[in-house]
Amino acid sequence: MGAIVGGIILFVLGAIARFALEINLPGVDSAMLGTILMGAGAVLFLVGLLLMLRSRKTVVNTQRAPGHSVSERRDPPVG
Repeated sequence: MGAIVGGIILFVLGAIARFALEINLPGVDSAMLGTILMGAGAVLFLVGLLLMLRSRKTVVNTQRAPGHSVSERRDPPVG
């Protein structure tokens, strides 16, 4: 969940730097800095989503004995 929030924060900071600020430092272009931050934020957001979706797999355990069948379904803990 932290990667998703971090990605959103980076994206918002990048949008502010890209469209609302004019930084007058030598060697720093606010438009390019904003674009880089927005791109990094989007990548971090997607990685966070993929990790969250990947960790939500369900484990199914099936044991069979003559005349009996037992199935157990567990969802991994969230967090």
